[in-house]
Amino acid sequence: MRSRMIHSEDGEKTFILVFDTGDEVVSEITSFARENDLDAASITAIGAFSGATLGYFDIVRKEYEKIPIEEQVEVLSLIGDIALNEGEPELHAHVTLGRRDGTTRGGHLLEAHVRPTLEVVLTESPDHLKKRTDAVTGLALIDIRDR
Repeated sequence: MRSRMIHSEDGEKTFILVFDTGDEVVSEITSFARENDLDAASITAIGAFSGATLGYFDIVRKEYEKIPIEEQVEVLSLIGDIALNEGEPELHAHVTLGRRDGTTRGGHLLEAHVRPTLEVVLTESPDHLKKRTDAVTGLALIDIRDR
């Protein structure tokens, strides 16, 4: 993955991240956030994957049901955020993937490998975001209460 800051003003920074074939998306974005001390950011992306694992949150079991995608797919939309969870940056992203026949698959992005590229725009907010575990769902959710 290659990256470059393309804008910085009043505490807001925008980066472009360009992934290459074989790069794993979730771990690379998380590493980038850690290395750049990002604790509040939003992301959007387009590109393609050689395969991915998506998730559907089962509210009763309080865990993600894995959805394997074992084919070349287009990333039609990838949106998400980065916030701190127990002091570490955590990516929360959803994705819609286009298959060869024009049908789509979508869900929570758990893992994906790029082929041939993925172009990510990441915008850091000057404010800080933290997640707290929700007792009802068991999910780490952004807490916007005043601190």
